[in-house]
Amino acid sequence: MKWKTYRLGNILQFNPAERLAKGTFAKKVPMDLLQPRTRAISGFEMVSYTGGNKFRNGDTLMARITPCLENGKTAYVSILDEDEVGFGSTEYIVFRNIEGVTDSKYIYYFVTNPWFRNIAIKSMVGSSGRQRVQLAVLENLVVNLPPLAEQKRIADILGALDDKIELNRRINDNLEEQAKALFKSWFVDFEPFKGGKFVDSKLGPIPEGWSIGKVNDVVQILSGFAFKSETFVQSGPYRLITIKGVQDGYLDISGASYISKVPLKMPAYCNLEIGDILLSLTGNVGRVCIVDRPNLLLNQRVAKLQPRRDKQDLLFVYILFRQDTFKNHLLQIARGTAQLNLSPVETREISIILPPANVLLEFSKIGQYLFDKIALSNQETLRLSALRDTLLPKLMSGELSVEEVSFD
Repeated sequence: MKWKTYRLGNILQFNPAERLAKGTFAKKVPMDLLQPRTRAISGFEMVSYTGGNKFRNGDTLMARITPCLENGKTAYVSILDEDEVGFGSTEYIVFRNIEGVTDSKYIYYFVTNPWFRNIAIKSMVGSSGRQRVQLAVLENLVVNLPPLAEQKRIADILGALDDKIELNRRINDNLEEQAKALFKSWFVDFEPFKGGKFVDSKLGPIPEGWSIGKVNDVVQILSGFAFKSETFVQSGPYRLITIKGVQDGYLDISGASYISKVPLKMPAYCNLEIGDILLSLTGNVGRVCIVDRPNLLLNQRVAKLQPRRDKQDLLFVYILFRQDTFKNHLLQIARGTAQLNLSPVETREISIILPPANVLLEFSKIGQYLFDKIALSNQETLRLSALRDTLLPKLMSGELSVEEVSFD
């Protein structure tokens, strides 16, 4: 069957009406729980409803305000029970399929299609920093739509890739929790050392032979390079990592600018390697992630955490900065009103418990397999994401048919 042309407002619903009485406790999805270029919603809050856009399972949420839309904040709702209504930001556009005409999962992939996103972004109006999508532009958009059965098959192909990506992320979350538990057992609760002698310190009792030092004793905090905007290009061999790219536990390069060549004055450490640890110094300070791909350059206000000894300390440094207590300390020393800024100098001076080198080596031997499994999973996720992002616009435009797709 042939694809047909429709006005978009005739084949899906925009912000469909739902009943939810004020004061009713319901699941709320704030904007910060939509992760860039991620289908699944990462969580919700159970709060009293006071206002906001409402939705059901099967709806698609898309941020309509800058910079959230440009950053790729779009998600498919699947966190609700049957007939349950949730709500979220008024800065969402809620898309819902029309039964017998459009498939709900197909609508999600339609909305994430770069062609559609670019039209939405170009329609934005308003003051700088508060621009919003014009709903009328989207409603009146003329689009080509395949038959319903074909929509489902397209969504199944793309959905299978996202299913595996989400599984990998859950596996990585579990592996990181295991690493955090191991860190806490060794360096907070001292479980393996309780049979030995302890001595007093300014941070409390510690095993004999351990010491109190500073962050600077175990890691260098190397600030990024100030790239000039005229070095940005439409496409190039390098991507620039800014504070937007450093998320809690993962790296997001969806909005990263391209760089054609490495500036002569850029420090060599700013040419990042797989396995490097990054720390955000501005805005959402204290976020830490691991570099999972090559050809990335480090921008200002992002720091590289480089262990002073060899990579045996890499896991210790990463989990130290990922500990909630340590991140809270970073938030306490950050300065700023409009946005927080973290000083590398002050961060270096934070007091920490320093285990002996032989203890760190044993910890590294036990924990390294977790680190390696996370890295392998990240590499597979990158391949799957690249495949999905290649197939999506071709399937959604009809350039590629489902019969031509094979994962063999």
